[in-house]
Amino acid sequence: MTFPWLKGHGTENDFVLLPDHDGTVHGQLDGAFVAALCDRRRGIGADGVMRVVRTSASGESPGGGAGPWAAKSTAGEWFMDYRNHDGSLGEMCGNGVRVLALYLLTEGLVDAGAPIVIGTRAGDKTVTVEGDGMFSVDMGVAEVRGTSKITAAGRTWEAQDIRTGNPHAVAFVDSLTDAGPLLDAPEHDTETYPEGVNVEFVVRSGLQHVAMRVHERGSGETRSCGTGACAVGLAAALADGAERPVTYQVDVPGGTLHVTCTEDDHLILTGPAEIVARGDMEWLA
Repeated sequence: MTFPWLKGHGTENDFVLLPDHDGTVHGQLDGAFVAALCDRRRGIGADGVMRVVRTSASGESPGGGAGPWAAKSTAGEWFMDYRNHDGSLGEMCGNGVRVLALYLLTEGLVDAGAPIVIGTRAGDKTVTVEGDGMFSVDMGVAEVRGTSKITAAGRTWEAQDIRTGNPHAVAFVDSLTDAGPLLDAPEHDTETYPEGVNVEFVVRSGLQHVAMRVHERGSGETRSCGTGACAVGLAAALADGAERPVTYQVDVPGGTLHVTCTEDDHLILTGPAEIVARGDMEWLA
């Protein structure tokens, strides 16, 4: 059979969207197929795949779920079934959820005048349309843990352990080149991060302004990471002792994101989303 697909990105963190509103192909979306689809030479090419499905048909009802994370969605009609570049399951994606919201809007599947609630394996995320292609996502309250060590290019740094839906290790460095080419995942403490970790290398660029590189588990170095930008913004605010609410500009290789730490400890991620292509493919199960 043929199956529709779309290609979108948020600050050049790119995704293949697979509309599966009624959950008819859930059993066929295996890791090998996702990895082949994400291959930049033999497939469509992407950092990850999002299956767009109604929560009721997702196979991941509240309190249940597949894989190492239980779905926590309670209010969203739509669920983001996110898969990493290598086909592994992911909790959610901060850049991807904006792209998914844009898809739902352009297809007329949600009310254009209301906040959009999207279920993920990391709980419901509420997306607000800001205009001019910009979206804000309430990413919820992050969990700030201790520190660990990460190693890349023969150097080791202390990193802040922050969970923003996904696990992150945030290391402040002197230069973004210090970590080397990041062809391989930085070494990390497997007891702290048994499921792997996204690693951010951060430099300060000015007042409430930082820049970062990221190696995402299951995807490699990417042009941007939304949950990573949230972790970086929070780590910078904590290091600065910043009074809240406060907003940090986070520059990524693919553009610019803004992270607001609210008075009630929520993180609001603001950035662009674009859909750049669509088509149909033959489904080879």
